[in-house]
Amino acid sequence: MGVAMGHLHLNTSDVAAQKKLWTGILGAKPIKLGNMEGVGMPGAVVLFKAAAPSGPTDGSTVGHVGVMVPSIEPFPAKLDAAGIKYTKNPNGKQLMIEGPDGLRLEVSADPTCTDPVRFHHIHFYTADPVAIQAWYAEKFGAKPGKRASWEAGDVPGANLTFAKAPGAVAPTVNRALDHIGFEVRDLEAFCKKLEASGVKFDSPYRKVANLDLAIAFLTDPWGTRIELTEGLGKL
Repeated sequence: MGVAMGHLHLNTSDVAAQKKLWTGILGAKPIKLGNMEGVGMPGAVVLFKAAAPSGPTDGSTVGHVGVMVPSIEPFPAKLDAAGIKYTKNPNGKQLMIEGPDGLRLEVSADPTCTDPVRFHHIHFYTADPVAIQAWYAEKFGAKPGKRASWEAGDVPGANLTFAKAPGAVAPTVNRALDHIGFEVRDLEAFCKKLEASGVKFDSPYRKVANLDLAIAFLTDPWGTRIELTEGLGKL
C-alpha cells in the first residue's frame, strides 16, 4: 500500500536529556528537521518537540516503543552512569528503560542486528486488540500476525503490537509520545482513499514548502494520533 514506518514525535521538557539517551547511550544519529532536533536509525526517525508532556507513555494507547540492539550487555553500565532507571528482563535479552519525560523504551537484543540500534515496534494498549489489528491492516496494509502472544501487524520498518489494556487508557496527544508517523508514497492520493473509506482527518493533506514535505494528521478510533508524511524518508 506504499506505507512504511516513519517517525515518533516526542514531547520533552529536556531535549538534551532525550538526545543523550538516543545518541549517547543507544547510538542513534542526530538529525534536524527545520528547527526541530531528533535522531535517526534504520526503521524510524524520532523528533523532539520542546514542550512539557501532559503524562507518560504508560497509561496511553501507546504504552511503550521498542528498539533492537546487537546486545544489551553494554547498556546497564551506561544507564547507571546516566542515572536512568530501567528493569532487566530475567531472560537477559531485554531492558525496559524509564526514559526522560516518562518515555518507556524497550531495548531487545538481536545478535543479527548489524546497526548500533534499529527501530522495532510500537506497543498499543486497547480494549479490543483484534479490532485495532484489523483497522491497521485495512487502512495501512499492516500484515496481520502475532508477536509472542500478542496480536500484531507488520509494516516496513516496524511491528505494531496490540495488547489488551488492563483498564482505561488516554489518547496520545500531548503526552510523552504525542503521535506516531507513517511515511506514505503518493500521500495526496492515499489521503483521498482514506477519506473515501470514512476516515476523518484532524488536519487535511497539505504541503510544507520550506521543508519539502507533505503531511496530514488523523487519530485512530482508540486515541493514537497519527501523522502521515511524504518526504520524511530523505532524513
